[in-house]
Amino acid sequence: MTQQQAQSAGTTQHVDVLIVGAGISGIGSAYHLQDQCPEKSYVVLEAKETFGGTWETHKYPGVRSDSDLYTFGYRFKPWVGAPVASGEEILKYMGEVIADNGIDEHIRYGHYITRCSFSRDTNLWTVEAKTKDGPVTFTCNFLWMCQGYYDHEEPYVPDWKGLADYQGEFVHAQLWDPDTDYSGKRIVVIGSGATAATVIPAFAEKAEHVTMLQRSPTYFYCAPNENELADRLRQVGVDEPTVHRVVRQQLMYDQDELTRRCKEEPDAVFEELKEAVRAYAGEDFEFEPHFTPSYRVWQQRLAYCPDGDIFQAVSAGKASVVTDTIDHFTKDGIVTSSGEELKADMVVAATGFNLLMMGGIPFYVDGKQVDWHETVNYRGMMFTGVPNMIWVMGYFRASWTLRVDMLGDFVARLLHHMDERGADRVEVALRDEDKDMKLLPWIDSDNFNPGYLMRGMDELPLRGDKPEWQHNQDYWKEKEEFPAIDLDGEEFVYTGDGAKARRAA
Repeated sequence: MTQQQAQSAGTTQHVDVLIVGAGISGIGSAYHLQDQCPEKSYVVLEAKETFGGTWETHKYPGVRSDSDLYTFGYRFKPWVGAPVASGEEILKYMGEVIADNGIDEHIRYGHYITRCSFSRDTNLWTVEAKTKDGPVTFTCNFLWMCQGYYDHEEPYVPDWKGLADYQGEFVHAQLWDPDTDYSGKRIVVIGSGATAATVIPAFAEKAEHVTMLQRSPTYFYCAPNENELADRLRQVGVDEPTVHRVVRQQLMYDQDELTRRCKEEPDAVFEELKEAVRAYAGEDFEFEPHFTPSYRVWQQRLAYCPDGDIFQAVSAGKASVVTDTIDHFTKDGIVTSSGEELKADMVVAATGFNLLMMGGIPFYVDGKQVDWHETVNYRGMMFTGVPNMIWVMGYFRASWTLRVDMLGDFVARLLHHMDERGADRVEVALRDEDKDMKLLPWIDSDNFNPGYLMRGMDELPLRGDKPEWQHNQDYWKEKEEFPAIDLDGEEFVYTGDGAKARRAA
């Protein structure tokens, strides 16, 4: 049976590598696997009926990237549009990657995984899935988890008092129906992050008025939706792969410098962010109290605001901002804790995600269910006690896809190394020097503290107080460290190659 043929219900198929998810991570990982390990057979299992992941889930007005596509795009596929792209443009880009590289032959849509089990007796993963035609089973030597980090079905909606009394339209942005008509309506958007910054200027084009109700302000980076270097290189006739590589390098350098400055001179950075806002909203634009965050500028993702569109909407009077908490809903809208009533025909919650570790799939190793919070995470990609598996968790400050490319290189190198050693199994384990290492929550809240992570910390693995036992969120360090990882280091335990195995499983 060829890869692209449907699998009969109740049957079992074996592949070398099984990739979970056909979103931005899964498609990039599939490319790197077949490019660097062409001898490996693989399938991609996707629960939805199409590819795209996040970009298929989110359909709210104006949906777009909050990273530039020169770094959010893959390193192997030049981006030729504006730096900040719409969801539709990103899906088109991903579709081209799939079609141009024959990845579609390997994707199995409509496969909802119900269980993943590893046996050290066989050194195989057994992956069970349900389809419209019935259950199917796969076995694989290596599992590559690219399912994302949040629940695509149930977004985060706080337990607001009186919500059931509200008689207008209420929807979470993640569940937005594109056919919804909001023309001429009074809309309240609850939230202040990247989603709110996206929908508010889009709503403002047709709504009567839009109010952003935020508990606390967010930092925004306003700039034209263009890249002068890319435009100039194209003007002088430089080919697109070179444009992509050079502009990508320039942006990564600039992002590294901005991250450093956010930590070392946050006040100066904030003043520069204000000046960028004033370029669109006017010199007299007031930042107090609605645009002066309480957290430090590096502690959450800096929201990219192309052409300052949300500030233009506020300055033009099409949108307004209220900084307060919700006391209760009424039949006509919302009453804030200070007593202000916000009447609304429609309320849109842009309140973020529910974290969902491993897509909510139950995992077992030798019959025992894995509790991820009892594992220790190696460099944000492997787990103690869980063999032959890689987890893709991207960056929060830099583009997610930078880590997809990096992990693609690492997995290919690891698979080749296992073949060279004749190893059937690899897992990570604490070394003797790590036995008394302090174990901590997955991420330092002083480093990065968005609500979805803080709410879901008990679902996430633990980190150690040594660099190799944590996801440090620093692309600029990892891009040097990952290629230099010693695959024969004591933290890697191989089985199946006799005397070369460092210790028993």
